[in-house]
Amino acid sequence: MKQLTRLLITGAAVCVMASVSYGASSDSRSPTVVELFTSQGCSSCPPANANLIKLSKRDDVLTLSFAVTYWDYLGWKDIFDKQEFTDRQVAYEAPLHQSGPYTPQMIVNGTKTVVGNNLTEVTQLLATVSRLKGPSIALNQGGAQIGSGEAPRSAADVWLIRYDPKLINVPIDRGENAGSTLPHTHVVHALKHLGQWDGKPATFDFPKAPDELRTAILVQEQQGGPILAAATD
Repeated sequence: MKQLTRLLITGAAVCVMASVSYGASSDSRSPTVVELFTSQGCSSCPPANANLIKLSKRDDVLTLSFAVTYWDYLGWKDIFDKQEFTDRQVAYEAPLHQSGPYTPQMIVNGTKTVVGNNLTEVTQLLATVSRLKGPSIALNQGGAQIGSGEAPRSAADVWLIRYDPKLINVPIDRGENAGSTLPHTHVVHALKHLGQWDGKPATFDFPKAPDELRTAILVQEQQGGPILAAATD
């Protein structure tokens, strides 16, 4: 693992590791996707979690909270983290011209990045990003139908995400946030690659989500590229 260091980014302290609408159409109703990469072991992350809670109330934004693993060594293992969530963040490094992943990081539509604990910068960024213009996505309890459209030359990935829309308060016993109770929302519990979309209509089947979780589908260029379309139920 690369050496872990602390950096100060855009005047905000951050933790850094160096180095549905059923039948929703993406071109008219696809939400802007905000991915927060966070950790309960990072002292700079609680404000970003609070900001994500505020953003989650917007109808035009799909917020997703991914808990990463690389701060577990500080004395508290994030109860939601998974290696595949860390891998997703790492995949964004090259396209976003970063030397390494950091927390709290928000990535918007897979193309823009901002420190997640600065709500002013986040909202300014959201005001400037273009709406997604990829294929239509229709969701039902057993699958998703992706419409036709212009696909990347190497095709696009189709991702299945299960997340909890409720507000969850987690007491932290150890580590940098010891003694705190941290609120979370839209916590991602599962991330699965369903296959690829090549521009032709396609159907992807998957099991019904557990009752407490919601489903989101992302159509995204490969290797951490731009998100083309998104939908949630």
